Amino acid sequence: MNENRQRSLFPEPGSDEAGSSRSLTAEASILATMGQFEVHMRDEGFALNTVKAFASDVRLLGKYLGIGQPIGEVSTKNLNDFLNWLLYERGVPCSPKSYARRVTTLKVFFKWLQESGVLPVDPATAVIQHSVKSPLPVVPNEGELERALVVSNAWRQADEQRKADARPHLLLTLLLQTGIKKSEAMNMVPNHVDRSDPQQPMLFIRYANPRLRYKERKLPLEASWLVVLDEYLEQYQPPDTLFTCTPRNLEYILRDVGDAAGLNRGLLSFENLRWASALRDYRQRVEQDDIRQKLGLSKITWRETKAKLEKLLAQEGS
Repeated sequence: MNENRQRSLFPEPGSDEAGSSRSLTAEASILATMGQFEVHMRDEGFALNTVKAFASDVRLLGKYLGIGQPIGEVSTKNLNDFLNWLLYERGVPCSPKSYARRVTTLKVFFKWLQESGVLPVDPATAVIQHSVKSPLPVVPNEGELERALVVSNAWRQADEQRKADARPHLLLTLLLQTGIKKSEAMNMVPNHVDRSDPQQPMLFIRYANPRLRYKERKLPLEASWLVVLDEYLEQYQPPDTLFTCTPRNLEYILRDVGDAAGLNRGLLSFENLRWASALRDYRQRVEQDDIRQKLGLSKITWRETKAKLEKLLAQEGS
């Protein structure tokens, strides 16, 4: 990102560019609000990628309604028509993830305008959220997981072709036991593992961003995982985070295990193993809210996740 663009996204507080929402009126155009909306998101601690995405979404709305459309004249019907256009009329694919983010953008943007006193009412409150469901994931079955575990466990011992490496087994078993995301695995540090009870170690998932503190949770680990962890710590001696390589390298590790186990390329992935972990719990009739909290999902997101787990379970029995 060049220097000029950086200043546009994050003007200095108090500068003319930053301005204040108090200077906005309902007659201002959508595009005229962008600088102050970006400052608001920065002040609220939004991640840079989120700021970029939300700003792009609002600009797209401005282009759809017309560059000079006053914000005070945007109705709920306008917003519903915009979302319908994104799904069916724009001619550009809108993934379920992108659609959900754009709905969130509208709600954040207009809630800010309403709470700032620029608008008397929030037109996004009653926006109709069309059901746009992503396809079912392809989850490795128990037989495929067992083959992968046999391979990763064997790699803990040196042979003629490779030196002893506990990392593949550590990663694979970690994901199956906890269902954590790749970003959460990358942020782990050794002291996030609570060994105070060796028979029931626990993993703390922590977030530095205060806005994501609701995702923090405490997850149980199998006692045998500590043995693999100690092997790994001795081999790699990580100075800070548990995994010293890049996220892509972790993906390559899962790919190599899958290849050696004779699995389809891509079957062993962070996302698929997250689903496999959740499906194991669901199959064993673990309390649903416990599964939701284990995955760090909101109650709204859990609804679609639960529906997919039920379909995946039904597929196993068919």
